[in-house]
Amino acid sequence: MCGIVGYLGKRNASDVIVDGLAKLEYRGYDSAGIAINTGDNLEIRKFKGRLAVLADNLEKDNVIGNVGIGHTRWATHGEPSDANAHPHFNKDMTLAVVHNGIIENYLQLREQLEAEGVVFKSKTDTEVVVHLLDKYYEGNLLDAVFKTISDLRGAYALCIVSADHDNELVAVRKDSPLIAGLGEDEAFIASDIPALLKYTRDVYYLDNGEIVHVKDNKVKIYDSERNEVDKPLIHVTWDIESAEKGGYDCFMEKEIFEQPDGIKHTLERRLDESGKIVLDDIHIDKSYLDYINKIYIIACGTAYNAGILGKTAMQKWMGIPVITDIASEFRYNQNFVDEKTLVILVSQSGETADTLAVLRDSKKKGARVLAVTNVVGSSIAREADDVFYTWAGPEIAVASTKAYTTQIVALYMIALNFALEMEKISEAEYFDIIDKMKEIPSKVQEVLDNRDYINVIADEIVGSEHAFFLGRGVDYALAMEGSLKLKEISYIHAEAFAAGELKHGTIALVEDGTPIISIATQQNLFEKMVSNMEEVRARGAYVVAISQKHNKEVEKVSNRVIYIPDSEDILSPIIAVIPMQLLALTVSSKRGLDVDKPRNLAKSVTVE
Repeated sequence: MCGIVGYLGKRNASDVIVDGLAKLEYRGYDSAGIAINTGDNLEIRKFKGRLAVLADNLEKDNVIGNVGIGHTRWATHGEPSDANAHPHFNKDMTLAVVHNGIIENYLQLREQLEAEGVVFKSKTDTEVVVHLLDKYYEGNLLDAVFKTISDLRGAYALCIVSADHDNELVAVRKDSPLIAGLGEDEAFIASDIPALLKYTRDVYYLDNGEIVHVKDNKVKIYDSERNEVDKPLIHVTWDIESAEKGGYDCFMEKEIFEQPDGIKHTLERRLDESGKIVLDDIHIDKSYLDYINKIYIIACGTAYNAGILGKTAMQKWMGIPVITDIASEFRYNQNFVDEKTLVILVSQSGETADTLAVLRDSKKKGARVLAVTNVVGSSIAREADDVFYTWAGPEIAVASTKAYTTQIVALYMIALNFALEMEKISEAEYFDIIDKMKEIPSKVQEVLDNRDYINVIADEIVGSEHAFFLGRGVDYALAMEGSLKLKEISYIHAEAFAAGELKHGTIALVEDGTPIISIATQQNLFEKMVSNMEEVRARGAYVVAISQKHNKEVEKVSNRVIYIPDSEDILSPIIAVIPMQLLALTVSSKRGLDVDKPRNLAKSVTVE
């Protein structure tokens, strides 16, 4: 979850690294640091706090050199501090390393190194790496790296420099994202593409266990057995502007307003001339679908909430048992994955550690794995048997928005095509649903155009300590996503409840003025939801309803109503989530918080 940038070339390394780290600050912002080979030694600067602290220091007194590494940290071991900030270095400050991930056996390694006389200066797991490098270093940096990683257990991306080598840089990838970029007489290492786009669009996507050796501006890649790997150089086509704010106050706002285009691209770019969905990277036919007896949809956080809606669509259209579960729970619970199981993994980044572990476990058990992700070339995409890219474009804000709505669209498209293959729905029904899905982008835009009304509601709940979200059926899954958005960026305690469970305990939490967002988009459950809203309003709740335009009855039991355009019930969640995203964004902004970088969170969770 930390940001890593490495550089070797003709430019001043500190300038390139800090510029790249600024594009990755969403990955970690507890502290930041650099290590630059000046030609005489390693100059190391690192500070607790945002990247701006480091940048201000360098602006006053820059470090000059053509090779270096940098890091923005999201703490896992040791509190945020100057000492715990990366890069970490050996006693003589001749070796430095930055690290993303967790060294699982670091305590054992630390005890061994301390017994050998090593004195540690931090509380991090990372520092064991640089002291192991120091132990094994005999003049050949690559040799020392190979010996060091043979001692490590866990997930890590590493980037390493040495004072003895002003023309050399080494990086390692194991279960944590890392790419290498190639420019004209220069090379780059980074955790993610936005860090490099200003300088190059040509990148190598590193596979698990691979080591990058940059020397004299040439890049060589090795596998864990030290065999040289011939990898394709991939040209990145998306524009750097798509990773910038584009005039919006924050990335989250920009990404919310990009949803009409993201949904349209995810759907319509996959329709052939007849209007039928073409799933280019999914090679599953009727014989396989008839063979399997269950589907698991596994994900974390927002992606899990999208998976619940995917489950509803698959069971409705395919008529097959579908089980959703949280990746971190699924791994350690008894499950029934076998060769007759299709496992669908949903991950915005394609690097989510728990989800990736489920992928590998499932394949060992003989299951087929289908990935739904937003990042081309990510670990989950590469290791899955089949892949569906959501085409939402880069998502920078920690709180996911456009990835969520495009994940729902993706899962619905997969469900529709599988149902047609299985002959569970007619072509007429299939094309009718697709036609209605084509209308979603304009309906989402209609909700976005009603933002001023959301601002009024935000004013009325901005001072609240608690808020509750109610729903039934797919609206309950939507309530889970709405509550997650509000709590993660506004820090208001928010919970989602199945409305039918109110009388089984949760209604005791309702007090005068408690904001309750009640979602009532499902026609077969509408009257039940109206009754639930009456119950909480009678106990003093401030009820904000979200409902389709034709359901005017909701006005009688609500303080405020946010109407969304009428749509097919199964499709309404894609539209109904928009006002909840806007509400969370606006409340957070009115509280003066950093919307894009909520405390204690990072964008890509690459450790357990």
